[in-house]
Amino acid sequence: MAKAKTAKAAYRCSECGWQTSKWVGRCSECHTWGTVAEAASATPARVVSAGPVSSPARPIGQVDVRSAQTRPTGLDELDRVLGGGIVPGAVLLLAGEPGIGKSTLLLEVAALASKQGEAGSNGASPGRNVLYVTGEESAEQVRLRADRVGAITDDLYLAAETELSAILGHVDTVEPSLLVVDSIQTIGTSEVDGAPGGVTQVREVAANLIRVAKERGVTVVLVGHVTKEGAIAGPRLLEHLVDVVLYFEGDRHSRLRMIRAVKNRYGPTDELGCFDLSDVGIVGLPDPSGLFLTRRDEPVPGTCVTVTLEGRRPLVAEVQSLVAKSHLPSPRRATSGLDTSRVAMVLAVLAQRCKISMHEQDVYVSTVGGVRLAETSVDLALALAVAGSTVEQSLSSSLIALGEVGLAGEVRVVPGVQRRLAEAARLGFKHAVVPRGSLELADGPLRRADPQLSSFEGMKVMEVDSLQQALQVAFTAP
Repeated sequence: MAKAKTAKAAYRCSECGWQTSKWVGRCSECHTWGTVAEAASATPARVVSAGPVSSPARPIGQVDVRSAQTRPTGLDELDRVLGGGIVPGAVLLLAGEPGIGKSTLLLEVAALASKQGEAGSNGASPGRNVLYVTGEESAEQVRLRADRVGAITDDLYLAAETELSAILGHVDTVEPSLLVVDSIQTIGTSEVDGAPGGVTQVREVAANLIRVAKERGVTVVLVGHVTKEGAIAGPRLLEHLVDVVLYFEGDRHSRLRMIRAVKNRYGPTDELGCFDLSDVGIVGLPDPSGLFLTRRDEPVPGTCVTVTLEGRRPLVAEVQSLVAKSHLPSPRRATSGLDTSRVAMVLAVLAQRCKISMHEQDVYVSTVGGVRLAETSVDLALALAVAGSTVEQSLSSSLIALGEVGLAGEVRVVPGVQRRLAEAARLGFKHAVVPRGSLELADGPLRRADPQLSSFEGMKVMEVDSLQQALQVAFTAP
């Protein structure tokens, strides 16, 4: 008789959940050392019989959606990203780098939410208490920050806990309408093995908090850490379980902060919120374009203005370049706010297609205001800025440029031309260099020069086919 085959032992990474059939010292998924250990053997699937239902199935048209209406947070820029506000019973995950301002933002949101209680139909005030749970700081540290940003209210409760059962006890006592957990990687439970922040612990804590949110209609906001690559730490399953995933971004040395949604079951994912982080808290910036421009009396060689689309919001930004004589065998290429590989490609196109050689010069490229420009529409402005710095010739201060540069030296059309030009015209720009065919892709009123479009009056739009033609047109514009 043949012997029955024994099941191979499975090994799992405690950080990301990656599995393998044999032990290795380093996880092949998250590249962390010493986190792969033997996992419990999988049990065969069991047949589950039908049981009682929690509520009968109804026609979809009879489902009451009034309980899922959005409620404004009090921060217009955050409401823009969320699609109008927070939804009762929703679970939000906010991730960002350390020190970016996540705790300050949520403390202000919690304070504003505790002030927004409205009288119900029976004259009584609904539950408007807000519970802020801190697992990284002491209650005294959070209180000092609340004093600084003016987030002291009677209905805002603060608890310093790292045990899940204690948090659930606070929820039973306070009965909040909004629960903030800062952060989920610091919360653990004794019901499962592992240290707080591990895959098993994060999964168990998130599942229990999501259950509380759905059963009680409590909005839960979870703060998540990020890895050095910028991804949310912990299992990927966490992003699938929650309803909204937000990223809080910005340069630590700049006051500008941006928040964007990468997942939103209740609204769009192509909106961007801009904030100003100061000593007195976080303030929304409904018109942040002015932060990314340099105000000067005379134009300077090596600068060019472009319009980028962050979601559906056009932002006018300035690209600066400095080309200097190099004394090194390998000239330097330094970038700030732009993709390094994209900058290298544009420099190669300038050298090969436009005969602007920079093999003996150091090239420094940067953006103004700490904004990061990752869109390919910045290519043309980058090329004009570098070319202007190389030949020491400045562009007109009223000119913008937008377009993608190809390896053959062509300039390609980018989406959203009408919104970009409208934003530039609103800020007073008079000339625009765009790829040929951009106006055909725009809406009809832009091509017909409709008199009702006053924001386009006086703007001269120049279409070009190649990068070399764009250089000729841009540097001869008045």
